[in-house]
Amino acid sequence: MLVVVANDLPPAVRGRMKLWFVEPRANIFISGVKDSVAKKVIDYLIKHCPSESGVVMFRSLPEPPGYEIRTIGPTRKALIEISGLQLVVETLKSN
Repeated sequence: MLVVVANDLPPAVRGRMKLWFVEPRANIFISGVKDSVAKKVIDYLIKHCPSESGVVMFRSLPEPPGYEIRTIGPTRKALIEISGLQLVVETLKSN
């Protein structure tokens, strides 16, 4: 499975993504493509999306931890890696 979340994709890339992915909301794409196809899609996005696109890609893996997170450009939330586990940093808001 591959999930792609973007702030803004170039129109040609977004149109191509719509061919194989479900787009439940603008610039959020989900597909159950095979691992080899997911790698090709990620390579395509890295090649054709400028850093301003703010893309986060979540790809399922058959081995632990079960997923991989890749990004293009700056994202709203920071990613960290702890003991080989990729995590999205959430900040707590105080009242």
